[in-house]
Amino acid sequence: MTHSYQTKDVCPSSINFELDGDVVRNVEFTGGCPGNLITIPKLVDGFTVDKLVSHLGGIKCGRRHTSCADQLSKAVQEAYNSAKANS
Repeated sequence: MTHSYQTKDVCPSSINFELDGDVVRNVEFTGGCPGNLITIPKLVDGFTVDKLVSHLGGIKCGRRHTSCADQLSKAVQEAYNSAKANS
């Protein structure tokens, strides 16, 4: 199932991704720094939700309290929790 997340306090405006059970696929960022936003999806494709959150959650960007990677972890966790609650 495809999910969309509106980011907060980072350069990209949104993140789209698919969840196949607890497996993350096809991550796409809208806007932001091209190098990081091409790299992150390639690195995390096929990660489970738990693995992605444990690896990327809490990463900060400069003086910001969050980062693109952290926002992805929040997006994936939120979508996964919502899907579990609705099943």
